[in-house]
Amino acid sequence: MKVLFLTNEYPPYIYGGAGMHVDGLSRELAKTMPVEVRCFGDQRFEKGKLKVTGFELDAGGFTCPKPLQSVFGAVRRCIDFNTTNIEADLVHCHTWYSHFGGILAKLNYAIPLVITVHSLEPLRPWKREQLGGGYDFSVWVEKTALEMANAIIAVSNETRRDIERLFDVDLTRVHVIHNGIDLEQYRRVDSTAALKRHGIDPTKPYLLFVGRIARQKGIVHLVRAIQFMDKGFQIVLCAGAPDTPEIAAEMKEAVESAAKKHSDIIWIEEMVDRKAVIELYSHAAVFCCPSIYEPFGIINLEAMACETAVVASAVGGIKEVVVDGETGFLVPLEQMKESPFEPTNPEKFSRDLAARINQLMKDRHLREKFGQAGRKRAEEKFSWSAIAADTRKLYASLL
Repeated sequence: MKVLFLTNEYPPYIYGGAGMHVDGLSRELAKTMPVEVRCFGDQRFEKGKLKVTGFELDAGGFTCPKPLQSVFGAVRRCIDFNTTNIEADLVHCHTWYSHFGGILAKLNYAIPLVITVHSLEPLRPWKREQLGGGYDFSVWVEKTALEMANAIIAVSNETRRDIERLFDVDLTRVHVIHNGIDLEQYRRVDSTAALKRHGIDPTKPYLLFVGRIARQKGIVHLVRAIQFMDKGFQIVLCAGAPDTPEIAAEMKEAVESAAKKHSDIIWIEEMVDRKAVIELYSHAAVFCCPSIYEPFGIINLEAMACETAVVASAVGGIKEVVVDGETGFLVPLEQMKESPFEPTNPEKFSRDLAARINQLMKDRHLREKFGQAGRKRAEEKFSWSAIAADTRKLYASLL
């Protein structure tokens, strides 16, 4: 049995949880079966049963509006995925960027199509800011692919309910298999080189955020919460890759405003490598995930695996990862019905985030207790070996 993965993200070009998922799952599956990965980029390597091929794009001749270039670039690479002969028994797609490739593979090569849902386009209306009319295409191609897929993997029970609500699919084809984590890579480390490189004082506690500057990540709400936070600890915002110039400007303005109230803000405006982010997780007093939409929230799992207490919004799959009062605190988020991914009361949400952060910053014993429980939960529930076994079983049922 051989599987073909189609994905936009693959190391070293990773900017989100989906890329981490594809990396971990492909390497674990390749221990027992042939896995081929076709991705966006210039990757070229083979190791054991794993083969990875990147597909580059020459967009020099594109004259379409800039927001559409990534859309048409994805379509072109999805076609290239298929004009290169496919010898796999089934195709497994990750994120909408690869869905057109999966559709072509299913129809032209007559192989089963599996799709892992890392997020859902109808639940990310702010993507129109980034893609323009291309957002309508991403919604269409996702719907088309999901409704013709032989199997759909939802990364959380909450995501499964969203699929049931939004799409015309036979629910017997929808399977919940959580995201996983490499427990050997993601563990507490003693080294502090990354902290010193970015101007973080290792002897002083700090709050940490890691993620893209995107609406769904709720980063601006966290920055606005800084005004309600106690003094005496550092605030480290490891936040880069803004979705649009508009949200980049909004973030800059929010940080400048927060700096007037709290002088210890360190903004790392880049997506740091894995070694550095593990150091950041390991030495953080508290990790905060203020997402307003999160199908799973693998960053919480990464922090937990590094024995760091978590404060996160109680949305989506986060509620299946973080155990309130055991591995961290979950902060309720009441969302607007007419605009379901904006808080009904943004100031209350920011104040509630700050209150839980302040509580943990004052209580080192509780932080350590949460951190140890988080590592234990990661080991027991989210190892790649267990998740790969469930995925192999699903593949076998389709052949």
